[in-house]
Amino acid sequence: MRRGSRNAKPDLLRYVLADYTVPTLGALAKVLKEDIPTRKAELVSLILRELEDPNRLRQLWEAMDTLQQAAISETLDSSSGIFDAAGFRAKYGRDPDMGTYEWSNLKKASPLCLFIHSGRIPGDLQQRLRAFVPAPRVMQIKTVESPVSSVQHSYFDHERHEKVTVDVPLILCEMERAAQQDLQAVLRLIDMGKVSVSAKTNRVSAAGARAVAEVLQGGDFYDPEESLDSWGSEKIGPLKAFAWPLIVQAAGLAELAGTKLQLTASGRRALTAAPHTIIKRAWERWLKTTLLDEFNRVHTIKGQTGKGKRQMTAVAGRRAVIVEALARCPPHRWIAFDEFSRFMRAEKLRFEVSRDLWTLYIGEAGYGSLGYSGFGEWHIVQARYMLAFLMEYAATLGLIDVAYIDPNGARPDYGNLWGVDALNCLSRYDGLLYFRINGLGAWCLGVAENYVPPPVIKKPVLQVLPNMEIVATELLAPSDTLFLEQIAEQKSDFVWELRQTKIIEAIEQGHTLPGIEKFLEAKSSNALPDTIAVFFAETAERATRLVERGPALLIEAQDALLAQLIAHDSRTRALCMLAGERHLVVPIDSERAFRRALRELGYGLPKA
Repeated sequence: MRRGSRNAKPDLLRYVLADYTVPTLGALAKVLKEDIPTRKAELVSLILRELEDPNRLRQLWEAMDTLQQAAISETLDSSSGIFDAAGFRAKYGRDPDMGTYEWSNLKKASPLCLFIHSGRIPGDLQQRLRAFVPAPRVMQIKTVESPVSSVQHSYFDHERHEKVTVDVPLILCEMERAAQQDLQAVLRLIDMGKVSVSAKTNRVSAAGARAVAEVLQGGDFYDPEESLDSWGSEKIGPLKAFAWPLIVQAAGLAELAGTKLQLTASGRRALTAAPHTIIKRAWERWLKTTLLDEFNRVHTIKGQTGKGKRQMTAVAGRRAVIVEALARCPPHRWIAFDEFSRFMRAEKLRFEVSRDLWTLYIGEAGYGSLGYSGFGEWHIVQARYMLAFLMEYAATLGLIDVAYIDPNGARPDYGNLWGVDALNCLSRYDGLLYFRINGLGAWCLGVAENYVPPPVIKKPVLQVLPNMEIVATELLAPSDTLFLEQIAEQKSDFVWELRQTKIIEAIEQGHTLPGIEKFLEAKSSNALPDTIAVFFAETAERATRLVERGPALLIEAQDALLAQLIAHDSRTRALCMLAGERHLVVPIDSERAFRRALRELGYGLPKA
């Protein structure tokens, strides 16, 4: 009994039947026998007597068709005892026979109507059914060896005034190796101070996204300038290039320094660590981060900020449900996104994006609210969140390979919504049609115990010459090019020259000479020449002869005698040192103590 509802009826079949009209009770009784009474109390007694008899109850259940029996099993499997029509339809492909109604009365009952009342099996009836009804069958997600090569796309040709159907080829991206290379390239780009972000939102700027996209293997998924609506006002924008700056921040590999990202100590260590270990850490951190709600990237659905923001559910809970579903999918097999979505609904792997769909809307809050019946359904809200999470984060991190098409017109399942006439798609991720959990994904999801990186064909790409020149013998990976830019001066498209000033600057920024040497040795087709070894030894000696001791305060005395007095007085000499004839240097950490001792000497030091 709920708090505050003293008169609530117990969860018993007799109370459910007592609320029915005589015509409804008559339709139910007709399932049990042809000759039925006409009075309400007698009808209730008849139905109860039949359903309270264990043998008769089992006989009735066995007489039902397979789909009706499945409806009973699925409802009993639910902790609430509620029949989930949408989930059942997703799992079995159609609805069970629930009888026919005329206005509010049951006109013709099916056997299932005796068990499920107003979408629920009463508690006492649940107990009797559990004695013999088996658990529902476990759903197996459907997979394919490879995705289809193309899909048919229909559109209306306004010039020809007719509907046109064309075959659109799928773009297939294998992300496992690419993501590991992208990680290194993005970290090196950040190390060079080339990734600018918003200090308010932590999101990458347009210039920063362009810089990131240029170093990614194969670039971004789409041309960022492609339009998503009839006016051309909304662009696809960056996906991978948008995600990486947020991912490295969430993983603690980079942090904001003004309007640019800079590597943290962890980020610098990641430059020389095995990329797959860093990706696993980044994935685990992303699942908990609040830097971004991926649903914010579904640009057409408004109301996610302001008052609506308070109605959005916690992102960690949504991600956890999707991850659980992914972990139940076989790796190395292609899965259609629609099949994955169906699998989640059928297996009760569900989540909510908003606690109140009335706060979300398309176009205009009044007419376009997703709170209207049929507007905020799973395929509109939850599926769009899943598409964003999978394509922009799971794929960018390399856990899944993806097969996709242009989002415009790819998923025309929103046409019944208000205010969508000018939209070519509901989200920039609508084009994702298939995905495949690869070896890296299986390991990160906990499906595989170990991860063996794909074999790397080690091929030398550089030749280091005695005259300090470095020659690229083939097209370099973006991460290699970025590293060379930090230690050498580019002289032509394929030639760089080692410069002591560049290497010293790189060391000042956290690189080490052993690390630079290791990079060149790994990429070079020959052993490093003796002149290079001598050059590095000399550079190492020069780069470490000076040690930074932190910031200090420079003070100018009126004359040399005063400077000498302060520098040698017992109260101040340990806190400062002479710098020339009239200047004193005081470490910032000693400033307060120095000022106190100076006052004891009878001198003051006004703030500049």
